[in-house]
Amino acid sequence: MSNPFTVSHKTEDGLTIIQIEGYLDAHTATEFERAIEDQIAQGNVKIIVDCGKLDYISSAGLGVFMGFVEEVRDEGGDIKICSLIPKVRQVFELLGFEQLYHIEDDRPAAVRKFGESPTWEG
Repeated sequence: MSNPFTVSHKTEDGLTIIQIEGYLDAHTATEFERAIEDQIAQGNVKIIVDCGKLDYISSAGLGVFMGFVEEVRDEGGDIKICSLIPKVRQVFELLGFEQLYHIEDDRPAAVRKFGESPTWEG
């Protein structure tokens, strides 16, 4: 059986792009958490999470986003989210994440948002 969740990252112009794919739930959240922890440990606090291939997110997955946002912002960075498919975006909106994060339609928009607003300003 193939892995229902994958996470990868790359750095572009001082920004870390974390791509998540598949099902982010209680069983896979630790993998996503580890990827963010590794980036923070390396001093990479300007993070874009590209969710274009994310099919499902549970409360455990949402908790990973919440678990790091203060730490990243305290270090002068931010976490910006992009490319949510409609059913996943609905979950983020229902829980008020657009009040806490910049949620952009695609990766170029998220990159531009870092240029306009490197940290959260509501």
